[in-house]
Amino acid sequence: MKDIFSYYWIRFSASREKDAERGEVSATTIVMAAALVALAISVSAIITSRVREKANSLNLG
Repeated sequence: MKDIFSYYWIRFSASREKDAERGEVSATTIVMAAALVALAISVSAIITSRVREKANSLNLG
């Protein structure tokens, strides 16, 4: 029984180390993703304001 427990413990430890390497997200990745989101929001705000300005300047009557 001790050998089986030892085997499973070694497999669990190896799996945990492998998962830690594979699923790591660095701080640089998070900062770059946040910068891209901020850029997308600012571009959409600029486009929205220009479209509204153009729509309000149309003479429909």
